[in-house]
Amino acid sequence: MMDQVVLVLGASGLFGSHAARAFERAGWQVRRYSRARGDMAGAAHGADLIVNALNPPAYHHWARLVPAITQEVLGAAQANGAAVLVPGNVYVFGKEPGPWGVATPHRAHTRKGRIRAQMEAAYRDAAARGTQVILLRGGDFLAPGEARSLLDMVVLKHLARGRITTMGPPSVPRAYAYLPDMARAAVMLAEGRANLASYEDVPFPGLTFSTEELRAALQDRLERPLRMRPFPWWAMRLASPVWELARELSEMRYLYRMPHRLDNARFAELLPNFRGISLPDLAVQEVAALSV
Repeated sequence: MMDQVVLVLGASGLFGSHAARAFERAGWQVRRYSRARGDMAGAAHGADLIVNALNPPAYHHWARLVPAITQEVLGAAQANGAAVLVPGNVYVFGKEPGPWGVATPHRAHTRKGRIRAQMEAAYRDAAARGTQVILLRGGDFLAPGEARSLLDMVVLKHLARGRITTMGPPSVPRAYAYLPDMARAAVMLAEGRANLASYEDVPFPGLTFSTEELRAALQDRLERPLRMRPFPWWAMRLASPVWELARELSEMRYLYRMPHRLDNARFAELLPNFRGISLPDLAVQEVAALSV
């Protein structure tokens, strides 16, 4: 059988880079697309699958660029008969009670959440017209040792000094997606796509843990106590008028206060033998990656 071909959009980003490596390890022919190449439909010629891991570089451009990227991706897929795989997030659920799954209503209450909900609706509509779409939905991305991961960039920034930062109440459990696992799951879903519906919304259960549970796992690994300090949200409020990241992060503060997890029912149906990383093993990786 000839190698399958995947075009990975945003292959230098967090999900995109892990996806590209996972598909390569699985024997796929991987093409990495950059915006500089311009012609997405041409780059997708002969591709079996398009992974859309593109994100606009600035949040204030989301309302304009996310729909434009979505339509470009769908146009490239339709022109080449390719399926599409998209990494989704939890913004679309707003403050709906969990666990969040396939049947949870999309009631986004933030600007970014509404944009993502509109994006997902466009993919569902395209699937109804014949383009197969797999949306693999994850919580906060985990990528030990990569500064772009919020866990490393903020929560564990001062781990070497014996301190971790909590961005909400320490006991609140939250959903996380360990990217090597999520990318591996993406490959498995793509390889089994002949048995999937034209539109699949697949919550990736990943890991669910609180900052307190993370601290306990790290303390077990380090064999010493760790202090905890709250994130300075007050500084984000002050900086919001002039600093885009502070404004956008503040909008999503509710996700650090609200307990949530992703329902694993559909994922377990599709990939019953999948085994992901454990919290103790994640702690081992974080300690090694941060050279603590």
